[in-house]
Amino acid sequence: MDHEIGHRTFVFERRCKAPVSRVFAALADPVIRASWSAPSDGAAFVYDEADFRSGGEDRFRCGSKHNPQYTGRTTYISIVPGELVISSEIVEAGGRTLMSSLITMELEADGDATNVKLTVQVTSLFGDRMLVGTEIGNNAALDNLVEHCSLPGPAA
Repeated sequence: MDHEIGHRTFVFERRCKAPVSRVFAALADPVIRASWSAPSDGAAFVYDEADFRSGGEDRFRCGSKHNPQYTGRTTYISIVPGELVISSEIVEAGGRTLMSSLITMELEADGDATNVKLTVQVTSLFGDRMLVGTEIGNNAALDNLVEHCSLPGPAA
């Protein structure tokens, strides 16, 4: 068998001490998004193309800083400014699809803060290896988003 299929749904929730407008701005701007998307200091996340709108598509590279060996494509299915981003994602390496996912990010105002809920439904063609990477990467990126938005700075 060429593939070891694995499926998982991850749900991550955070409270961000920043208004919804600031959190949404950090999602919408590809330069800002790249700054918090890498899950660790040794990792890279680079956007080669970015089109943040319903029907738009991003193309990116990720992996280690010295060799971002994975390529990916995010397609935005639905964007409701300040509330919701639904996208699909495919990650490949060496011309081979490694995983695909459906991602839903919900933003909810809570006074001056934002509750963020990220649901990632993933199908891995490499079993647990890509599932574990998906969980670790999204969990760390969400922590980075919260930290980025909680830093002093202009409210978007």
